[in-house]
Amino acid sequence: MSSKPGFLSSMLLGKCPRCRKAKVFSHPFYNVINFSEVHPNCPACGVKLEPEPGFFWGAMYFSYAINVAISIITGFTMFFVFNDPELWVYICVIVPAILLLTPPMMRFSRLLMMYLIAPYRKYNPQAAENK
Repeated sequence: MSSKPGFLSSMLLGKCPRCRKAKVFSHPFYNVINFSEVHPNCPACGVKLEPEPGFFWGAMYFSYAINVAISIITGFTMFFVFNDPELWVYICVIVPAILLLTPPMMRFSRLLMMYLIAPYRKYNPQAAENK
């Protein structure tokens, strides 16, 4: 008997919110062309991963909030560790950090939408067997 996969670990690993077995994204995050591509249906349980057209537009609000948090944390860290450097130093550090973290944060934002808002977000361990 296998133990129930955890909510946070399943979300961080990019697993389906319903069965928590199959991966949601069809390509790895470092594939710069297709990093945001979602399987149309879960390969394990068959649930439609985009419940309606434009569902993931809401993920941009999550992504924006995460990017603001990254900017604030990076800015405060630079302020206290590097004794308040000049403005250009902040810009040269924060902008590349946001650009490098955009693919994983965009994926994480989509997963947040799926796990918190989607109609199929409830975990169902029998979903894969009932496919």
